[in-house]
Amino acid sequence: MSKKARNDNSLVAYFSRKGKNIVGGAIIDLPAGNTEVVAQMIQETVGSESFRIEAVHPYPDDYRETTEVAQEELRDNARPELTARVENMEVYDVIFLGYPIWWGTMPMSLFTFLEAYDFSGKTIAPFCTHEGSGLGRSLDDIKVLCPHSTVLDGLAILGSEAKEAQHEVLEWLSKLGVIEGAPKST
Repeated sequence: MSKKARNDNSLVAYFSRKGKNIVGGAIIDLPAGNTEVVAQMIQETVGSESFRIEAVHPYPDDYRETTEVAQEELRDNARPELTARVENMEVYDVIFLGYPIWWGTMPMSLFTFLEAYDFSGKTIAPFCTHEGSGLGRSLDDIKVLCPHSTVLDGLAILGSEAKEAQHEVLEWLSKLGVIEGAPKST
């Protein structure tokens, strides 16, 4: 299968949390967050540049405390300050946007990120990791935040399966027309 990107002007922008995370119902310590694992698969396949979305105030190390902070941010419609900006966003036509699903949608840091740029005319390809909620309402939230962009069908990967998601990633990228050829089932 050819893994050639059709558009060299793409960016993989993602938020991911390493450390203590829930995977398959158990809390385990991850050296890289599940979303980061999937983001790297996409970046390596497409040849995109990547950008890690990070909040100035990191989430707690404790998983349960993180979920409480995330729920509070959602309830307050917070916009956490980010550590960095994409300085040349105007050169990217396609944004692969990755995030975990927290409380039915993407973390509020993604809201901050999406509101920081003009995505008019750009294509957004969302992907997420989750432990049972799929994409939640994140696609609707992205469409509201970026009304003048094209939001493609998203990819939802179970966090506990992120490390083995290469086939799903390739299938999704092929379906979107980002890479040529359909992946072969193994």
